[in-house]
Amino acid sequence: MIIHPNLHIGKYSSLDKVYFGNIRDGSIKIGNNCSISRYVCIMPFGGHIKIGNNCCINPFSIIYGHGNLTIGNNVLIATQCVIIPANHKFDRLDIPIRLQGETRKGIIIEDNVWIGSNVKILDGVKIGAGAVIGSGSVVNKDIPKNAIAVGVPAKVKKYR
Repeated sequence: MIIHPNLHIGKYSSLDKVYFGNIRDGSIKIGNNCSISRYVCIMPFGGHIKIGNNCCINPFSIIYGHGNLTIGNNVLIATQCVIIPANHKFDRLDIPIRLQGETRKGIIIEDNVWIGSNVKILDGVKIGAGAVIGSGSVVNKDIPKNAIAVGVPAKVKKYR
């Protein structure tokens, strides 16, 4: 179903009070048979967000797309997660941080990943297929395939 020229929602997907913002300058593509719960915020900010098939995003999660975001198939995202494929530059002391621009490396979350509640995923990260990210973790580096990672910052503890 196409609601807006830059927003495509696949067949049998269910969205409940989802907020879409800043669509004009970016795009959002949601695959088939996805469930996106109440009060999820999805905003591309000039980038592209692609959510695969059979994904579930739970309440109060925030999904940005500045530097592009790809979420694979069969991905579970628990409540209150924040995914931000951009970061402020802050190297210069003579210029306010808000005026220094951003990095936009993007984020890739491969197939069959489970992201626990209150996880933050930062710019430039790739989470490998089959990985599990424990609740409350901050992912600032790549997570390998089938890894179980937890903590601040997230570290691999074992493999599935």
